[in-house]
Amino acid sequence: MTALRSSSSTLYVVRSEVDPDCEYHCDALASRFPDATEIDFVAGERPPLEDADGVVLTGSTAAVYEADRRPWIADQEALVREVVDQEIPTLGVCFGHQVANAALGGTVENVGTTAALVEANLADDPLFEGVDPVVPAVHGDAVTEPGEGMEIIASADHAPVFGTRHRSAPLWTVQFHPEITAAVRDRLVEDFDWVSQPFSFEDVSADRVCENFERLVAERTG
Repeated sequence: MTALRSSSSTLYVVRSEVDPDCEYHCDALASRFPDATEIDFVAGERPPLEDADGVVLTGSTAAVYEADRRPWIADQEALVREVVDQEIPTLGVCFGHQVANAALGGTVENVGTTAALVEANLADDPLFEGVDPVVPAVHGDAVTEPGEGMEIIASADHAPVFGTRHRSAPLWTVQFHPEITAAVRDRLVEDFDWVSQPFSFEDVSADRVCENFERLVAERTG
């Protein structure tokens, strides 16, 4: 499935990776929004929300609860509260899912690493249109209590809060990685001891999350 290139919306992909050797997942997510402007949040860049039609928050090997030694995390939590207040469509992925819920008073904890294709229960939500239940998961932390105003829209056996949506603002989050494909399997094995069974990437259509989000942004901007 190819990336969308026809959107005229102003999108910002907020990169949060702290390990240069692991930036390939941010690269993969950014490639799903080729017309978006990338923001290196860790390096001090910030998206200009005054002209933002949509925001995407990437994953990271950092942990939300490391804010004491990573001051940018508190800044990103503040960013989440701003996009909620301004009702700017936002998609949080993995760390983005966690930081969004933490920003709204939720809880994130270390639960042990999962690096595999997993089966999820996906709600009837426009973000998941055409998305099959087998999705790529690579994380050691998880949201254990959703943030205020956040409803659970996806769950998995190992992570009951696997996706959330704000009740009134256009904020969606997913713990899984819609951008990950078989192209980075070797890196996943090397970096995270990726487990290849029992599912195959042929079972995966999670990349449609990105297409669906871009459509949702376009619908709001007219």
